[in-house]
Amino acid sequence: MKVHLQMVGCRLNQSEIDQMKRQFQSQGHEVVEDPAQADEIIVNTCAVTHEAVRSSRNLVRRLHRASSRANSAAAITATGCYAQLAPDALAALPGVRAVIDNQRKDQLVPLITGEPLAPFDAEPLERDQPAWMGRTRAFVKVQDGCDNACTFCVTTVARGPGRSRPAAEILAEVQALGALGYQEIVLTGVHLGSYGHDLGAADGLSDLVRALLAEIAIPRIRLSSLEPWDLSPEFFDLWQDSRLCPHLHLPLQSGCDATLRRMARRTTQAQFRALVEAAQARIPNVAITTDVIVGFPGETDAEFATSAAFIEALDLAKLHVFRYSVRPGTPAARMRGQVSEEVKRARSAQLIACSDAGEQRWAGRFVGATLPVLWEQVAGATTDGFVNVGYTPQYMRVMALHPRPLTNLITPARLDAYDPQKRHIQALPVID
Repeated sequence: MKVHLQMVGCRLNQSEIDQMKRQFQSQGHEVVEDPAQADEIIVNTCAVTHEAVRSSRNLVRRLHRASSRANSAAAITATGCYAQLAPDALAALPGVRAVIDNQRKDQLVPLITGEPLAPFDAEPLERDQPAWMGRTRAFVKVQDGCDNACTFCVTTVARGPGRSRPAAEILAEVQALGALGYQEIVLTGVHLGSYGHDLGAADGLSDLVRALLAEIAIPRIRLSSLEPWDLSPEFFDLWQDSRLCPHLHLPLQSGCDATLRRMARRTTQAQFRALVEAAQARIPNVAITTDVIVGFPGETDAEFATSAAFIEALDLAKLHVFRYSVRPGTPAARMRGQVSEEVKRARSAQLIACSDAGEQRWAGRFVGATLPVLWEQVAGATTDGFVNVGYTPQYMRVMALHPRPLTNLITPARLDAYDPQKRHIQALPVID
């Protein structure tokens, strides 16, 4: 059977798609890049915003049209958060044969193939190495669901309560991925910092990271988004091992305490600032990024000004800015003081400009330095060589010309200049 897989949304959705690829291939099925060649198409959807829902629906339609170019259209199986929240609407889209909710997502592959999942076996993947090694970073889901009650978020409804995978299962998966040649593992989850809490382990994430560093010889481990209230200053001492990438994504959502209270976020300006300062003190050259929502219900001009001033003062490496999107079934959808789209756009533009300036300022600190770069792909070629693209441990995007492709190698590179238009640092690989 030939299978095509695509997703919309976050790194967790990406990790789930990657896992499905491994499962299909371990059963001997072929994963194809062209949906027109597929017998089965899998779509992992998102519903975090109206735009994510629209993107999910459009992706299903595009894949149906693409597969219809063949003699017969492939059957589409849809899963993910939109499948959880609006299964009937998704099932009505052209080409959709089945909708599998998030509670059954882990069994999607055996449900489609009729074959049980066997213990992880790298041999079928190694046979198809060129297709399998499409990535140099592997996303590994360590937990799902969330027990928080942020008033804007539909994830708790779509994903359910927090559930952690057994540590031994995660270690085995990461060990196998390392054996396949992956240079970097990214640990993901809906609420990654809560890993192990449902198993009675208050320091579950710290224990998991220590076990990975002790038992797995992989060059890089990166953590995805971490809610700020899950972390103590001592957590950052883990970064004494240089294999942990010095990049922390700490979602703030607002820099105004009054807005944070309406959001039911379990942090304040003072607590977040103290956490950032603790991370910076313990992790050399750490890049800290965050999420910010503008136009949350009741956000006045004064509240936004307070939020913007606080965020600018933090001197972060990058902001991910979102305009508030009403999600049915959430408390915020029923709040008074809904903000107009015009005001949301203006506030978003202001913070995006702040983010662009911060990103350029942050990258400028490293110009002239030499940092290790994991080269992830070749973006083209010129008469001067191949255009290699990679990332530093801080997740700064780097481009370099070199006589040969460097994909899946970690090499030192001298960072020469930041290009604000293309949002990357031009570099020169330092290779013996």
